[in-house]
Amino acid sequence: MAYSIDLSGRVAFITGASGGLGAQFARTLAAAGAGVVLASRRLEKLKELRAEIEGAGGDAHVIELDVTDNDSIKSAVAHAETEMGSIDILVNNSGVSTTQRIQDVAEDDYDFVFNTNVRGAFFVAQEVGKRMLARSRGAAPGSFTGGRIINIASMAGLKVLPQIGVYCMSKAAVVQMTKAMALEWGRFGINVNAICPGYIDTEINHHHWQTEQGQKLIQMLPRKRVGQPQDLDGLVLMLASDQSHFINGAVIAADDGFGV
Repeated sequence: MAYSIDLSGRVAFITGASGGLGAQFARTLAAAGAGVVLASRRLEKLKELRAEIEGAGGDAHVIELDVTDNDSIKSAVAHAETEMGSIDILVNNSGVSTTQRIQDVAEDDYDFVFNTNVRGAFFVAQEVGKRMLARSRGAAPGSFTGGRIINIASMAGLKVLPQIGVYCMSKAAVVQMTKAMALEWGRFGINVNAICPGYIDTEINHHHWQTEQGQKLIQMLPRKRVGQPQDLDGLVLMLASDQSHFINGAVIAADDGFGV
């Protein structure tokens, strides 16, 4: 039996969309018919991605967003709904990291990671979630009652790794945040789930896999390979769709077995 996912008529808001996983999530959702809102601080990269998506027949809009600034979050979400309509799907993807041992973490390092990965992710989801709740209660217009929130955590939120301890802590917080939101918002038709990717080859880390250290790490992985951004396409599509109506509060590892 043929099976397909059609997101036509839906609006997806993707944070951290200027590159890596965020850009791939945007391409994938747009190809499935969703109108996509590309949000990030790097406007030029967003404009390039918009041109690519529109060239493929998709619908995309660019919005500047700094997830560490609550005013920026509120403005970006309001602007998105003015331009594209109510947000049906949130891919909460913005994230940063540092590499250092625990004893070397300075206050600024800690704040840098937590302000984006935890505080930023929380207030983006809260702002979008409030609007989804209003629609579910009949207090705001919208063609789709409920919503889909997909928080991008990490396998590092499930398995502690050396020299990125603060990052691991932050992504563990995203896992718990996902469960808390799913518990409170599920009865309103808002499904909140988390994806925990493993090692994925993106433009940010591509050079690392060519180094001696990177090659050693690859040899330690279960199948001695790193993933590609498109390896998550099927999962994000399913979680964004109506077909995920019975999946809420799930924390899904997509790490090629690394956490087993």
